[in-house]
Amino acid sequence: MSALSRRIASRLRRYIANRRKIKRATARLSFTVAISDPRISPNGSRRVPSLDGHTLDVSPGGMGLVVPAIRIGEHYLTGEDRRLHVKLELPGGPVEMYVAPVRYEELEEQEEKGFVIGARIIEMSQEDRAHFEEYVRKVVRKEPVV
Repeated sequence: MSALSRRIASRLRRYIANRRKIKRATARLSFTVAISDPRISPNGSRRVPSLDGHTLDVSPGGMGLVVPAIRIGEHYLTGEDRRLHVKLELPGGPVEMYVAPVRYEELEEQEEKGFVIGARIIEMSQEDRAHFEEYVRKVVRKEPVV
């Protein structure tokens, strides 16, 4: 899909209908994303390349990730069957998860350059999921988050 096609589809979703059934909450949380798990390096000493970014929105099943680039080195973050490792900084401490990118578009805003990646959560520990879902519930209900 070309950049123009993605841009048109994004605008149509905004103005006509949004396919999402799960409510998303606007939330700006810092994260680090890597193509593979940084805790598991092939030789035990090499650092896995990553990107820092922030979320645009969150829901129990996914999130919008804002990143400065669509690639880490020579690898696209949104490749076919791509699995990304995300370490998300919540107010009560970090959570880790694997996500699958489902779409992306270039940011059109003047203040910030980069890309928004729509990602679906595919794997998380039970403890991290409980912490994440509690955070999302509070943000959706506009309750104080500590």
